[in-house]
Amino acid sequence: MVRARLDGGEMYAKQGSMVAYRGRVDFAYKGQGVGGFLRRAVTGEGQDLMKVSGRGTVWFAESGSHVSIFHLDRDSLTVNGRNLLALESGLRFKVTTTSGGLGAMVAGGVFNTEVSGTGGVAVLCLGSPLVLATDEPVCVDRDAAVAWTAGVRTRVVSTFKLGNLVGRSSGELAQVEYTGRGGFVVVQCGEIPAAGTGSERH
Repeated sequence: MVRARLDGGEMYAKQGSMVAYRGRVDFAYKGQGVGGFLRRAVTGEGQDLMKVSGRGTVWFAESGSHVSIFHLDRDSLTVNGRNLLALESGLRFKVTTTSGGLGAMVAGGVFNTEVSGTGGVAVLCLGSPLVLATDEPVCVDRDAAVAWTAGVRTRVVSTFKLGNLVGRSSGELAQVEYTGRGGFVVVQCGEIPAAGTGSERH
């Protein structure tokens, strides 16, 4: 759970994540337009945010998940859309994709949210996260990757074989490789698949 104080300003949070508030606070839905709707329809991913404004204190949470706070100073952080909980109004956000050709198709949804500017970002994790440096390439199941820093290059790598499609989930067939000097990737201690791809795996 994370607590945010508003003093006449505004912020953005995952729609439906407010669990309590005190004061005079307004909540307004903010979608991503037709493009965002199409991405969610195809991949089960994307991000619906609500604008939170006014004066008071608001608590945000989702399903008891661990919340990590990242403070950006004219920097950017790419977050798995499902893991983005809240961000301050001084930050901008846009949807980005992971490349990888056939591997990307096997991996399923490859859309993420890039947050940039100056301010705090609250990110959801299943349990306490593992932070891995990307000075050397590291491969992560795309359902376990939570966020990664600016400058980190991503590509979908695959062990795809036609005979492997039966009885195998996408996580075993394709992963995302992260590479970038001085960067890191945040990994949660479990896998939460995109909507429609099956139940949670540990």
